[in-house]
Amino acid sequence: MNKFSLILITMILSAGGCISDNNTATNTRQERIAVYTNIVTEYLHDKNLPELVSVEQWQNEYGPGLKITTAHYEIYTTLFNHAMLSKIPRFVETAYQAYNSQLPEPVETTVKFPVYVFADRSQWEHFTRTFAGEQARMFYKIKAGAYCHNDACVAYDIGPKRTFLALGHEGWHQFNGRVFRYRLPSWLDEGVAMLFEEHKIDDESIYFIPSQNGYRLKSLGETLAKNKIIPLRELTAINPGQVLATDETEDVMAFYSQSYALVRFLREADSGKRMGIYQRLLADGLWGNWPLDEVSKEVAIDRNKPRTILWNHIVGTLLFQKYIGEDFERIEQEYLAFCRQIAR
Repeated sequence: MNKFSLILITMILSAGGCISDNNTATNTRQERIAVYTNIVTEYLHDKNLPELVSVEQWQNEYGPGLKITTAHYEIYTTLFNHAMLSKIPRFVETAYQAYNSQLPEPVETTVKFPVYVFADRSQWEHFTRTFAGEQARMFYKIKAGAYCHNDACVAYDIGPKRTFLALGHEGWHQFNGRVFRYRLPSWLDEGVAMLFEEHKIDDESIYFIPSQNGYRLKSLGETLAKNKIIPLRELTAINPGQVLATDETEDVMAFYSQSYALVRFLREADSGKRMGIYQRLLADGLWGNWPLDEVSKEVAIDRNKPRTILWNHIVGTLLFQKYIGEDFERIEQEYLAFCRQIAR
């Protein structure tokens, strides 16, 4: 047990002791939380993290908390794992640059992105109940991960590797939801998000390595082996809700692993010959230049309108045809060859 965890446990036990005066108990607890916050703040500053702007106490109803500010993010957390806390500022800022790298030219945001990282699932569910309202039940179905809602990314500690994986994935949804004029069809949105799952963290840097995403590659290999491949024309039209509603794990894994492979195909296949097309597709979504009809354009712009199955079907297929090509059979042959190559 590290000294920071020991201090926190001591602080909580002391605050929970038998004190007759409730005000005194509250004051004592707040004083101990403030002391611990100062210790963690000092620790983070001592690490000389270039991405760190400030650390302060976060008053909340879920547990002792910190607000960590970076150039582009405000992280609200009840997590007191000092090793993870010291990596979060660099991770989110590295992710921000990686999201921008998908575009021909980077964009700069002025309003910081809110991120919540809770110490455990109970706190996460408590927050979600209030924050997500009627949609909370849908988010409760997430067995171990995070979600993006109302411009915020909301996660809880599921271990260092998986927590950062979830933050990288949901952070893309948060980024494009904020800066893109048009929302993305599901195959493109999810496919790009999975580029930011697999990562490597060392003392100096953080790297995203989509080519080593073993979880997605394994699923892709199983989909190929079981001959459960979703045809390309169908894949570009699917809304994830359709496959999630079937409660068929194989269908869900096929959609996500194939969307991951499709985005990599556009970026990498044949020495990256489609990279320019891929970046133009995203850039036109960023600036609102997709050739959409008025109804589809309205749904694409207004994030308060649901991304319906029909909208996804129309727009997902249309964009693939306009930017990638209309000959689905020919492109599918190349795509499947690429899938088999990367899944070996």
